[in-house]
Amino acid sequence: MITRLPSQPAVRGARSAVRGFLAVVATVALALAVAAPAGAQNSRKPENMLYLELTSGRVAIELYPDSAPKHVARIKELAREKFYDGIVFHRVIPGFMAQTGDPTGTGRGGSGKKLPAEFSRDLSFERGTIGMARTADPNSGDSQWFICFAPAPHLNGQYTIWGKVVEGMDLIDGIAPGEPPAQPDKIVSLRVAADVEGGK
Repeated sequence: MITRLPSQPAVRGARSAVRGFLAVVATVALALAVAAPAGAQNSRKPENMLYLELTSGRVAIELYPDSAPKHVARIKELAREKFYDGIVFHRVIPGFMAQTGDPTGTGRGGSGKKLPAEFSRDLSFERGTIGMARTADPNSGDSQWFICFAPAPHLNGQYTIWGKVVEGMDLIDGIAPGEPPAQPDKIVSLRVAADVEGGK
């Protein structure tokens, strides 16, 4: 139902117009916040960010705990145990993805703790998206993960997305290619941003 408001004097009308404009802006901002993608609502909170240190510099990763809570919890747990420090990128396919997370560097190792799949209909594999590697069993994610160099829609609904690179994608582009690379790049460290900023 549309209600017509009575007209007001010019000055009061101008003030009302300004108030009305501000109300519209506030409403739009609220609507955008509510409609934000699942992962975006946690954007930039230190507890939901990782710092991936490479020999070439720092990469910032946003985590998606709303979409993949078990995967995010496991990645943070392993990061806090310094599990990833020194691990190489053992499988790097130009134009597709860079894979890491295997302490043996062969692509066959892991942490020994499997995770159930957490596929999302709200997220898709784009440039910078991070997914959990697995075997043919959807519930076999462990510690290995990959970062997409380019959109990979054929992976949607097949691999759990738990985060995305938000700063430093140019450093990811510079990771040595190969399966395995002749001289693989390695993770210097992977830390939860809250721990770094908190002095841990």
